[in-house]
Amino acid sequence: MREEELVSLVRKVQSRQTEFQTVELKATEKDFPKKIYDTLSSFSNQDEGGTIIFGLSEQDNYKAVGVYNVESAQKKAMEACNQMEPPVRAVFTNTEIDGKIVLAAEIPPVEYWSRPVFYKGMGRLKGSYVRVGDADEPMSEYEVYSYEAFRRQIHDELRATQGCSLDLCDKEKLSEYLNAVKRERPKVARLSDEEILKMMGVIRDGELTLAGTMIFALFPQTWFPQLCITAVAIPGTMMGEKDADGARFLDNKRITGSIPEMLEEAVDFVRKNMRTKTIVDGNGQRADKDEYPIVAVREAILNALVHRDYSVLTENTPISIEMYRDRMEIVSKGGLYGGGSVKDLGKGRPETRNPVIANILELMKVTENRYSGIPTILKEFEDANLPKPEFNDHRTVFKVVFRNGTAMETDKIDRTDLHRAVVQFCITPRTREEITEFVGKSRYFTMSAYVQPLLDQGRLRMTMPDKPKSPKQTYVAVH
Repeated sequence: MREEELVSLVRKVQSRQTEFQTVELKATEKDFPKKIYDTLSSFSNQDEGGTIIFGLSEQDNYKAVGVYNVESAQKKAMEACNQMEPPVRAVFTNTEIDGKIVLAAEIPPVEYWSRPVFYKGMGRLKGSYVRVGDADEPMSEYEVYSYEAFRRQIHDELRATQGCSLDLCDKEKLSEYLNAVKRERPKVARLSDEEILKMMGVIRDGELTLAGTMIFALFPQTWFPQLCITAVAIPGTMMGEKDADGARFLDNKRITGSIPEMLEEAVDFVRKNMRTKTIVDGNGQRADKDEYPIVAVREAILNALVHRDYSVLTENTPISIEMYRDRMEIVSKGGLYGGGSVKDLGKGRPETRNPVIANILELMKVTENRYSGIPTILKEFEDANLPKPEFNDHRTVFKVVFRNGTAMETDKIDRTDLHRAVVQFCITPRTREEITEFVGKSRYFTMSAYVQPLLDQGRLRMTMPDKPKSPKQTYVAVH
């Protein structure tokens, strides 16, 4: 960086009185810091890299305190860089600020396949760090392994499942798959069924691979109890919120079975628990609109099942589906594979963590395997006029967030006539708690002053009239 850029960066730090995700401060007016390898590691291991500024004191109100000796400090920083594996190639800049010399070391990011950069004196497992906010934290064993797996092209889906043989498979499903392989891959059709299954990654050493188990075994959770989906519908907007009767979940289910079976059952769970809005056009024609586009829901769940991490270190973590009042979250273990960026999702052909699973499901017509999932999700939400889906890569997990537009729609409702506003609010079926929150009064007052009169007038109706006191009861506008 140029000297003027360093001055600008220092002034930014001083103005905000904090370090950053990409900026670390070291007070070196007396001597060089005892260790910087943790920061060298964490900056090298993040896509943005980072800058270490020597000569600013966090403890002394972020003022410039200077470097004891610029030449010595730069030499010791270079020595520390050479103690990293692979070695770090820092770029140095120094300038004068408030009469003191400040030294900056720009730490470039390394390519994904060379990570993690670690301190050789502690080894790969203990000497690898990750930047979290303005702190350097040791990488977890799983984070280190995820880089190792990519670099060494370890495919955990191909590890043999001890004790799971072809005798414990769904014979009909396996036969359909073999026929599909012979039809779609004619060059292997002349091989025996066993040879085909070996070649396609379904069996290994006489036992099903993890991929084969998760797709063809009669009950995969016999061997992998937590490779399933946990699905919950929550009455509020935060985990732990309860409805009026004290229930934390409106629905709660553990979804098991093969990947295709879990996919369909999970989609059914979402379909069952999402609300439906009734739309009336200018001609008085009614049409129902789902809270979330079901095609997008299926793609997101399928992506979680196909692209999650199936390593030994993650096999005790289920995929989770959490349906809140204002959103749905689908969370799976394993961040983006191969160093891809969230902003690039749907724009290219990223590395595939589990190509065998993807290939089997393609032949079984469960997925297209053409990298069309993300574009489909985005288009479905755009067509439904809903907020853009959020894709979040959180170090060791990947989260998809679908928002139903509740907040956006509520803000547009005219509250001049609150009875009329409640009817408009209930175009989408609403719970007692949602209506109470919308009105902004006590639950008793809301139900007696607004909901009951609107029911009596026929402007609202119960969705479960035979169970008026049910905790799952919702109220919808009558047109």
